[in-house]
Amino acid sequence: MEKTQVGIGKAAMILKLLGDKTRLTMVKILETDECCVCEFVEIFNMSQPSISQHLRKLRDVGIIQEERRGQWIFYSLNQQNEHYPFVEQILAALPNQDEKIKALEKNGARITCC
Repeated sequence: MEKTQVGIGKAAMILKLLGDKTRLTMVKILETDECCVCEFVEIFNMSQPSISQHLRKLRDVGIIQEERRGQWIFYSLNQQNEHYPFVEQILAALPNQDEKIKALEKNGARITCC
């Protein structure tokens, strides 16, 4: 596998974005599950506008992508982004966040918007 390099400026920007615990956790969750805003509202117990702001910042730099399905927008990790290998290395060092999705499912909140 060929290693791709990330410029210092771009790396600093990505690290700054992922330096926020909420955004880092969101990206780690999106590594294995796609989610909509309402699910993140439940997981983080934050307002919808706050969650949307975090997602917008991640989307604007291409770390995540969105897909509209009816009235809902689902977010996933953007594996096509040129800096995905760098983000992937960061995520590999983190514990999985599967328990957050399992808790949503247990509480019946996983399907609120689907």
